[in-house]
Amino acid sequence: MARVRPITLDDLRRAAVTRSLFAPTTLQRALDTFGFVQADPIRAPARAQDLTLRHRVDGYRAGDLERQYATLDVHEDFFVNYGFVTGAVQHLMHPRGGPAPWPAGRGRHVRTLLDFVRERGSVHPREVDEHFAHGTVTNYWGGVSSATTHLLDAMHYRGLLRVVRREGGIRIYAVHEHEAAPRDAASRRARLDALADVVVAKYAPLPAASLSMVIRRLRYAVPQWSGELARTLQRVKLRLAHAAVDGVTWYWPASETVLGLELDDSVRLLTPFDPIVWDRRRFELLWGWAYRFEAYTPVPKRKLGYYALPLLWRGRVIGWGNVSLKDGTLHAEFGYTASHPPPGRVFRSALDEELDRMRAFLRARA
Repeated sequence: MARVRPITLDDLRRAAVTRSLFAPTTLQRALDTFGFVQADPIRAPARAQDLTLRHRVDGYRAGDLERQYATLDVHEDFFVNYGFVTGAVQHLMHPRGGPAPWPAGRGRHVRTLLDFVRERGSVHPREVDEHFAHGTVTNYWGGVSSATTHLLDAMHYRGLLRVVRREGGIRIYAVHEHEAAPRDAASRRARLDALADVVVAKYAPLPAASLSMVIRRLRYAVPQWSGELARTLQRVKLRLAHAAVDGVTWYWPASETVLGLELDDSVRLLTPFDPIVWDRRRFELLWGWAYRFEAYTPVPKRKLGYYALPLLWRGRVIGWGNVSLKDGTLHAEFGYTASHPPPGRVFRSALDEELDRMRAFLRARA
């Protein structure tokens, strides 16, 4: 009987890359594969959801998700972060229970506003504000927002409303109806286990600490069941494959192998919110350096750049790039962990090809 060699950090790197960067497919199939795509509004040079999908969708162009949103089985919603979830994933989360995400005195406003949206079919926040004049509130960032927008956001999170489209970046809402929540413990466990599987499928292989962190973040997806997440974590660990590598225990789906995976010579510029990059703890363990998202860092303190895109080549994140589109021309500046790019024509050619792909991807914006 052949002896299986020990799993190495290089095996885990290869697994992290190959299982996430699957062969480009249709937009709907890519969304179904992930179940969830994180969103971010910054365009540098495009939004995070577009930068993520361009590597996984054949012929993807910046803005395709928003343009095709109404025709896809996808919904803006909160999972472990805010983004886009498929209908199957959303069904597992809703109807959301737990404490209402608005003050007790707002209950009457919620019911009245819901009736207003139901009567109109779909509404722009401006229409609601003009009709009800709810005033202003302090938002998460400390600034002032329309109370109407704040309440619509809370009702959307609760699942009372859904985003049917965007107009100029503004969410357009309609009423959202859900089936009754499961009442028996077995059904709740099944839903929680299914949500945990979505997380693992997207972000594995995961070190134990990151697995615990991301399962805990399901409290945003299902606040009504947050007290059951510790037991969910125990169950998921029992059904996952795992191995200790350099003193750290890693987990991945039991149906998959992390051995013998092949990489190509492609260069990839990844968004800070790409599944390969998002977990900074895992990033440092796999690639040996600390990536930091610096969009909100004061300029004098930035080390990588406003929206540095991690630079992946041959299973290693070897540096970063800052990319911008000005007057239809792509500008790119790079930094490298080794202080210089890899020598030879193979890398240079692969980088040029990635910049050509970026130009084509951004063509819809030009």
